[in-house]
Amino acid sequence: MDRSSLLQLIQEQLDPDNTGFIGADTFAGLVHRHELPLDPAKLDMLVALAQSNERGQVCYQELVDLISSKRSSSFKRAIANGQRALPQDGLLDEPGLGVYKRFVRYVAYEILPREVDRHWYFYRHRSCPPPVFMASVTLAQIIVFLCYGARLNKWVLQTYHPEYMKSPLVYHPGHRARAWRFLTYMFMHVGLEQLGFNALLQLMIGVPLEMVHGLLRISLLYLAGVLAGSLTVSITDMRAPVVGGSGGVYALCSAHLANVVMNWAGMRCPYKLLRMVLALVCMSSEVGRAVWLRFSPPLPASGPQPSFMAHLAGAVVGVSMGLTILRSYEERLQDQCGWWVVLLAYGTFLLFAIFWNIFAYDLLGAHIPPPP
Repeated sequence: MDRSSLLQLIQEQLDPDNTGFIGADTFAGLVHRHELPLDPAKLDMLVALAQSNERGQVCYQELVDLISSKRSSSFKRAIANGQRALPQDGLLDEPGLGVYKRFVRYVAYEILPREVDRHWYFYRHRSCPPPVFMASVTLAQIIVFLCYGARLNKWVLQTYHPEYMKSPLVYHPGHRARAWRFLTYMFMHVGLEQLGFNALLQLMIGVPLEMVHGLLRISLLYLAGVLAGSLTVSITDMRAPVVGGSGGVYALCSAHLANVVMNWAGMRCPYKLLRMVLALVCMSSEVGRAVWLRFSPPLPASGPQPSFMAHLAGAVVGVSMGLTILRSYEERLQDQCGWWVVLLAYGTFLLFAIFWNIFAYDLLGAHIPPPP
């Protein structure tokens, strides 16, 4: 029975008077009596919705959204009220899982703070489409690095090679009119150490986030961090170029770490305190290395070295926009007031940065190095 037939049967048998409400117990009996194809997790969600209603009923539209794998604000309220009768056994107790399903269970416990969300994700997850965005970005960054490494015969501190800054991908303040450089700089890296750090975090944190929250949301967050990074550098460190995907990486990591902290009691990932400390130490060390290379270059250079401000801008995007995305799992962002506030703030920043790049350099008489 397809989805439309199922919904028609429900409305005919459970809501013949078109009241707009359906009894949860009656619906559950209909599912078992007709052996309808509905995920066990969705029945649990139905109970949660019904328990949030005094008469144990569910709005027909909410039921349609549930069967269509959409999450409404009323479901969020049902969780917050704590009036649901959900199974108490966790996914850790699921026996006989294959390798991939065990990985899905691992991702659920790494990313999601509530057991009801973990059940929802575990039962409705499909392997297709795979998390292609973070994997594709990482692969492209590795290929670009290998090409430039072979061409320059230099694998560490590539930015000190005079030919490196001539790449059409690097953001350079003298090439601000070439707008694509505000994004494409993410494919270039200072050296093997920066590429390795970014690639590791993109795969360890970015891929699980993309599996749970989807390609569209995570790609939006990553690219917003990248764009904010280059624009912030153009405002705060006007003479410096930018390379590396650290803006996007720090947006993902900061969003995830902030989500873990705000849902500390509900997160079930092992050794979370130790891992939190290690992540903060590694991220701080990477920022410290970038600051050192910017102001105390270890080798003679023909111009300013890449700025570290992209790291900080990415972290700000992660804590603001990223946290809003991660806290809205399977809910429509357009229904969240906080999402519109974040979008307005980000849009205001973009407009300011655009006008700054058009007018401020000439008005302030900024002495930028000649473009390579």
